[in-house]
Amino acid sequence: MCKNSHAGPAARDLAMSAPHQQIRFCTSPDGSRVAYAVTGRGPPLVNAPRWLTHLEYDWQSPLWRPWLAELSRDRTLIRFDQRGNGLSDPNPPSFAFERWIEDLGAVVDAAGLARFDLFGASQGGAAAVAYAARHPERVSRLILYGAYPRGQLHRDESPAAAEEAQALLQIVRLGWGRDDPAFRRVFAMKFMPDGTAEHQAAFDELARACTTGENAVRLLDEFFRIDVRREAEAVRCPTLVMHARHDSRVPHAEGLLFASLIPGARFVTLESRNHLLVETEPAWGAFCTELRAFLAARDPGEPAAFAGLTARETEVLELVARGLDNAQIGARLGLSEKTVRNNMTALFDKLEVENRAQAIVRAREAGYGRQPL
Repeated sequence: MCKNSHAGPAARDLAMSAPHQQIRFCTSPDGSRVAYAVTGRGPPLVNAPRWLTHLEYDWQSPLWRPWLAELSRDRTLIRFDQRGNGLSDPNPPSFAFERWIEDLGAVVDAAGLARFDLFGASQGGAAAVAYAARHPERVSRLILYGAYPRGQLHRDESPAAAEEAQALLQIVRLGWGRDDPAFRRVFAMKFMPDGTAEHQAAFDELARACTTGENAVRLLDEFFRIDVRREAEAVRCPTLVMHARHDSRVPHAEGLLFASLIPGARFVTLESRNHLLVETEPAWGAFCTELRAFLAARDPGEPAAFAGLTARETEVLELVARGLDNAQIGARLGLSEKTVRNNMTALFDKLEVENRAQAIVRAREAGYGRQPL
């Protein structure tokens, strides 16, 4: 089930300065409302929710705006608010890990995606891995950053680890909603020990905007119990795993473990202490370089003819597959009809078809034309 967003005045003010995005809603199998957004142009890249999300507010955050801009580069980025966060259902019946995977499935189905690349950061990496293992026919490539296959209680089963987890939950329970930011700054320092005062303040503001203290406790409790080691061994798509060497939130060893479990995964260490990279540090540039190179590689499940298309030809083909004529395509992409015709001629040659109807058939067979306008 899908419908357009009708945000309030404050949300509309936030959205006005953000890049154009389409916000829609779908329903997860347990009845929870899930808000998702579509940004950019090009092949689809789905972002599994990470800790603290708000589809509209994220674009205002100096922490997440660089990430969203990079993930949207030459891509159609589909992302959604984790249940209990942002515009998604604030009171879902469950926060269980299995529901996260169902939410991801509901979003990609609602967006009409047949095949896509999948990105997962932090705890979102575990959900991305589980989905990729269970739906190998739909995930082309998998990118993990700062992710972990084991939650804190599975990394260390000692009584001390359990006590530490309970202490953190109590801090959140008591201090999340307070005006005094001291409690939330505990998290900010864990996420960005080398962040500036502006970064720390932005994280504090983001935390309060995204979710309630009660929901934060329920989510954190679930994070501690994650274990996707078995699913990781079943992943069959090309996978890139990146992790900061001195990550202060998720141990570097967890990234190494993910890479060792996923067959053929490539592992890249980034020189940083930050769990949440900031765009002013060298590690951010390294992350972007690795991400772009990995996504530029051909999808092994895609016919060679489609892999040879330019970014512009891919955009045109997507709209052709949706049934738009040349004038409509030109208006949508800001191109003249002559330029669209030239792109169509190139498409016919590369796809080895003789007319538009044949191009549409080939494109739809390959998964084009399934995203909503």
